[in-house]
Parts: sequence; C-alpha cells; structure tokens
Amino acid sequence: MDLSLDRPEGYLFVRRVDAGSITLIDRELGRSFLLAPDRVVENWPVDAASGLEAGHVEALLALQPELVILGTGHRQVFPAAAFMAGFLRRNIGIEVMDNAAAARTYNLLAGEGRRVVAGFILPTG
Repeated sequence: MDLSLDRPEGYLFVRRVDAGSITLIDRELGRSFLLAPDRVVENWPVDAASGLEAGHVEALLALQPELVILGTGHRQVFPAAAFMAGFLRRNIGIEVMDNAAAARTYNLLAGEGRRVVAGFILPTG
C-alpha cells in the first residue's frame, strides 16, 4: 500500500495542540490568538475565559464569521453571559470547548469551506 501525506490546501489549519501552545501548519504559537481560514490574529489579549468581556466580541466579528469556536484552554470554561450575548444578538453561533476539541471542530468546518473563526485562549507564563 502506498502512503502519502495529504495536506489540506486553501486554509490555515491546526496541526497540534499542547497545554501551552498550538501549532498552525508548521508554526507554534504560545499566546492566545484568533484563527480564520485565511488569516491569524496573534497576541489576542486574553489569558483566561473569565477575562472575556463584551469588548472582545468585536475582534472576533471583524473576521466576519458565520460561526465562532472558542477554545478556553485545557478544559471547557464558559465565559460571561455578556460576552456570549454579543454574538447571539447578531445571529452568530458560538460554541465553547477545550482547545483540543476546538481545533478538531475548526479544522473540520474550515475544511468544508465554512466561514468559521476560532479564538484560542492560551495561559501566559
């Protein structure tokens, strides 16, 4: 049997998730970031789900998502209702999960050509 590496083309994808970093294609990021199929916004100023506020919604919406995936670290932590409501008022779906699940979900949806945006929260220090 012939085996070959099949790399997704046409979108940015998550290759690996660790406790303190996430690897996009071949680049490791150690700080929170936003990810869309066509771009990465590095150094998103969030280090815990509890720190998310209504003002953080705009950074995600600027990437024009139809759906937002929020990775909250090594475990699922729901942010404040005000943050979640910022998406629901605009009819944008939002799903909250741990980073590993968020990466798998993002990769699947981006691979289907969906306009998904993921926010990954990584701890500082």
